[in-house]
Amino acid sequence: MVKQPVSINGVVRWRDVGLAEDAQRKPKERKMVVLRHEIGDVLRDVRQRQGRTLREVSHSARVSLGYLSEVERGQKEASSELLSSICTALDVPLSLMLREVSDRLAEAEGVSVPDTVPQEFARAFVEDIPADLSEDFSRGLAATNR
Repeated sequence: MVKQPVSINGVVRWRDVGLAEDAQRKPKERKMVVLRHEIGDVLRDVRQRQGRTLREVSHSARVSLGYLSEVERGQKEASSELLSSICTALDVPLSLMLREVSDRLAEAEGVSVPDTVPQEFARAFVEDIPADLSEDFSRGLAATNR
C-alpha cells in the first residue's frame, strides 16, 4: 500500500493507493426494475389523482377488488386485456399509461429520454402538418438550426 497526494478543492489529502483499494471497489449494482411494480404504481397514482377508490375502479373495470389491489401493489402481472379494462375505467388511454411506465423505467435505468421529436424526423413529415401549423413549425425548426 502506498500513500499518494490528492488535491480536492485546493486541499491536499493523502490517499492509500494499491491493490487493496482495487479489491475494495465493487461494481455498481443496478436496482432490478420490475415492470409489474411500475405498472401498478402508475395505475395507483392515476386512480388516487382522480380521487377514486379501488372499489369504484374495480366495479367499472369488472375486475375483483382484490385482484386490482394486487395489480396496483405489483404482486400480479396483469394481461393486456385487463390493463385495457382498467385504463378504460380510469378514462386514461392505455398508450398514455404505458408511456408513463416507459418513462419511469428509463429513469430507473439511467437512460435519458428525449422530450422532443428529432429534427430529421420532423423535417421528413413537415408536409403532413396542416398549413396554419406548418409555418409555426418551420419557424421553430429555423430557430433551432441557428
